Amino acid sequence: MDFHKTTEQDSNYQNLEKLSASELIRAMNQEDKTVAFAVEKALPQIEKLVELVADKLKTGGRLFYIGAGTSGRLGILDASECPPTFGVSHELVIGLIAGGDQAIRKAVEFAEDSTSQGWIDLQEKNISTKDVVIGIAASGTTPYVIAALQACNQNQISTGCITCNHGSPLAKTAQFPIEVVVGPEFVTGSSRMKAGTAQKLVLNMISTSVMILLGKVKGNKMVDMQLSNDKLVQRGIDMLISELSVNQETAEQLLSMHKNVRTAIQHYRNEHK
Repeated sequence: MDFHKTTEQDSNYQNLEKLSASELIRAMNQEDKTVAFAVEKALPQIEKLVELVADKLKTGGRLFYIGAGTSGRLGILDASECPPTFGVSHELVIGLIAGGDQAIRKAVEFAEDSTSQGWIDLQEKNISTKDVVIGIAASGTTPYVIAALQACNQNQISTGCITCNHGSPLAKTAQFPIEVVVGPEFVTGSSRMKAGTAQKLVLNMISTSVMILLGKVKGNKMVDMQLSNDKLVQRGIDMLISELSVNQETAEQLLSMHKNVRTAIQHYRNEHK
């Protein structure tokens, strides 16, 4: 390996089995405190990828996350939260994982080692040059992800990545790499910990920033959210009360009629010009 693989470095802590519960959680918390600072160092890289994704989505493209194991699950999590949060189509942000949907819950042996399946999975979604693909791999060495991005590059499809090693094969493959180097894990090699946290933070930044740039947030409110439970319905009512200075009953009627906060605001204002 021609790069320093910090995700596999020996833990800073020894004899973990001899530590008390208090010592274990305090040590883990100490390690977790370093993650946000590692993300901060990668902000210029994150900014470039956010701008690319926003431009692609504004012109009819889609965002794909592709990964294996924890990284793949985190991509699917972020993708699945975009429709209810921002009211977008389930086909706008898509998460793919090595081994298919069954791998979301249970590990599929050697799925991440395939150098052909990633591109096959993308082709099944009719991937095109309008789209952008972000490979997620803590190590930056996952064959499933690297090969998928290589195929994208060969087919003029924009690529980015999120990895936790500097100078990895994945980062060298991606056109817009994000490298968040969090250092050795509390349990040696357990990249679901600090690396996973770092990836989640970056994914939050990408999807939220992109959706705001696409106009899916008004002020600081999720005006396009899906009203899929009582809590969100009440949140929508509260938004209308605040935005339009109406009472509870009027807000309830508006939301019941229009089923969407943004639409309710627009109709009310059009009627009360």
